Amino acid sequence: MGRTPSCGVARGLGSMCSAQVSKPDQSAGLNAAPPWRVVAVTAMPAYRLDVRFRDGTSGIVDMSALVNSDSAGVFLSLREPTVFSAVRVELGAVTWPGEIDLAPDALYASIKSKGGCVLSAGGVMQ
Repeated sequence: MGRTPSCGVARGLGSMCSAQVSKPDQSAGLNAAPPWRVVAVTAMPAYRLDVRFRDGTSGIVDMSALVNSDSAGVFLSLREPTVFSAVRVELGAVTWPGEIDLAPDALYASIKSKGGCVLSAGGVMQ
């Protein structure tokens, strides 16, 4: 009794099309990942980090004032050297166990413009 159309409506219900409906990705030449994504981080003495970003920008993040502050908040746990040295890159950000992280875009902006970054109490970058 009648055949099902290859693409269209049959008895009020949509049928699957055998032809390609979507177009191929037209943005093949675009770079989707932002330059501020962190690709490497190394813990250094005195609560400092050596951070390298996707575009090759790199610099030192000095966290000593923040970590040693009376108002360190969630960063208080980083006073323990073994915790501080457990730093890693996760999804393009600097992270530690316990869901502690640093905003990679703000770090990048500071390092790109000043060559480094100092974090103080309240997370303010200087």
